Amino acid sequence: SQLESLPCMSSLYTKLIEELKSEDASIKRVGEIISQDVGMSVKILQLVNSAFFGIRQHVSSIPQTVSLLGLDTIKALVLSTKIFSQFTNMPLEKFSYNTFMEHSFAVSEWARLIARAENMDEKLIDYTMVAGMLHDVGKLILAAKIPLEYAKVLSLTESKEITLIEAEKEVIGSTHAQVGAYLLGLWGFSNPIIEALAFHHQPAEVLKKEFSVLTAVYAANILIHEIHPVAKENLQIDENYLEELGLSDRLSVWKKACPERLKATCPI
Repeated sequence: SQLESLPCMSSLYTKLIEELKSEDASIKRVGEIISQDVGMSVKILQLVNSAFFGIRQHVSSIPQTVSLLGLDTIKALVLSTKIFSQFTNMPLEKFSYNTFMEHSFAVSEWARLIARAENMDEKLIDYTMVAGMLHDVGKLILAAKIPLEYAKVLSLTESKEITLIEAEKEVIGSTHAQVGAYLLGLWGFSNPIIEALAFHHQPAEVLKKEFSVLTAVYAANILIHEIHPVAKENLQIDENYLEELGLSDRLSVWKKACPERLKATCPI
């Protein structure tokens, strides 16, 4: 309720989706579309040149970025950059916007690969990529709109050695997962994406027991946290949840789906 307005999906994103859906979609035209938005282009170039991507050469143009990352990745980056743009001026010192973006992208990419490993429908794979990118958007809202309370949350995880979710419930009464899911509901996102956000820390609470967008995002988030911890979340895989879905033997397969640039530190 403290958000003054909800950001809208830009015309640029609509143009990008139309281009990607066309039978003769080209990297050149995608690059030209993104380059029309200078602010977005700068943000994407900053991210792709960060240490997270590990690209040895300096990337100086959007067409070069599209060529290196691929069309699916670019689609997720454009969507998230536009949505996250209103939260860039963080009053909270302990909250790093760039680290947040890198983590969100990593979860999105790995979740997509996990979904592919399970032969998920292409539409649901797209949902998985979007849900992975947006899974922590609730953190942005809380850190931007109630920074004093969220500073207490972060301090509590250290002083009491409790998880971020536990600290959020104690200080705020709601979690970033619930806040993010509620916002995406207002935006009109599809149910599998909203469900993935709402339960990405407690997937066992979902009644329907099957591999889903939620499962892929949940697993990717935990595996990424093992490599690049963002906050004191003390995340561990829920083996009972995987066993209930009949997926206990798939975890090793998902780990091997780790993106190439993370293989050196991937917990395989």
